Amino acid sequence: MFPSTEQFEITPAELKQLLKPDRASDFRLIDCREEDEFSICRIEGAELHPLSRFHTDAARLLLNPADERPLVVYCHHGMRSMNATMFLREKGKAEVWSLAGGIDLWSTMIDPGVPRY
Repeated sequence: MFPSTEQFEITPAELKQLLKPDRASDFRLIDCREEDEFSICRIEGAELHPLSRFHTDAARLLLNPADERPLVVYCHHGMRSMNATMFLREKGKAEVWSLAGGIDLWSTMIDPGVPRY
């Protein structure tokens, strides 16, 4: 289950529940880090849309009215993904959340196999 839209973050434990095979297609997982970071590590199933190109490329893709699935955005520690979340909500996408603590907290709490950097 997704957090309320009054919240702006989702916890690693909540995301883990959403990533179960029967739920994974219910939403889009967006990695807003840069390509070099994505090459180091990622959460399985994530789509790369760097924040540096968000205002041009990703905004068009992520705000597609034909795809109304909720979004979970993550970065390294949660700052860039919060900026992306705020940007998308300001553009009218209500169901979008930032992963609290980013991939670093994900690695610490959920999947220690994901390299930390």
